Amino acid sequence: MTGRSHDDNISKAAFIGLGVMGYPMAGHLAKKGYQVTVFNRTATKAEQWVKEFGGQHASTPAEAARDAQIVFSCVGNDDDLRAVAMGDDGALPAMAAGAIYVDHTTASAEVARELASVAQAQQVHFLDAPVSGGQAGAENGILTVMVGGQAEIFDVARPVIDSYARAVGLMGPVGSGQLTKMVNQICIAGLVQGLSEGLDFASRCGLDVEQVLEVISKGAAQSWQMENRGKTMNQNEFNFGFAVDWMRKDLGLCLGEARRMGSRLPVTALVDQFYGQVQARGGGRWDTSSLITLLRD
Repeated sequence: MTGRSHDDNISKAAFIGLGVMGYPMAGHLAKKGYQVTVFNRTATKAEQWVKEFGGQHASTPAEAARDAQIVFSCVGNDDDLRAVAMGDDGALPAMAAGAIYVDHTTASAEVARELASVAQAQQVHFLDAPVSGGQAGAENGILTVMVGGQAEIFDVARPVIDSYARAVGLMGPVGSGQLTKMVNQICIAGLVQGLSEGLDFASRCGLDVEQVLEVISKGAAQSWQMENRGKTMNQNEFNFGFAVDWMRKDLGLCLGEARRMGSRLPVTALVDQFYGQVQARGGGRWDTSSLITLLRD
């Protein structure tokens, strides 16, 4: 175990949800010297984590959170989050006054505010903190974290979050982290569709697609998607990265929030329909860059 590089006032952490993101994120906390207790609905995953990183696993979210000064969650959706935070044996009721709950789930701004209200009634602090960077970012400890909450609580939690992040920003009050993640997904949806159309166009023109990518990635068309997915898209490789099923869940949140605000998202709505077509073809677990398959067939 390495020496701590964090605020010595926080030493005990809990992490709820050991999926493709949560598993390595919790691992980085352990590597930084925090005492970590983990919970996962599939107990064997938690047992595997303890064998790899140390710490201990709990049988319920409440048990994991009871002695923790900071509790993290990273689960699937709003309902999953409500269950682990506020359901039977949920984490929030078990937390001590003054503890901090940080949620990394990509969820709605509404559920973030709901949890913050419940936490406040128990004198527990809450931050919504969705992440971007995918599985590779989690494994390499270079995630981008978008946070909503009070500045003074953010300042306490940030050194802990830094364990697995390259960039951490306070975006505003509770809910602002989730809204910022929606902006992130809106931008990505349009980028992936544009990249798909460009690569398919290049191929049909008889151009060397990888050479095209090499050249245009040095100019105004450059993007993370181009740098990290361009070549694999050209090679029809889609069995990795951020899944279409997850992206549709996220875009549903974006479109729902847009309807409430009266914001127009015509391109996002169209790309969401395209992702629905990918799902209908059996590609729900393919990487989001699989949009290009709709143009090739």
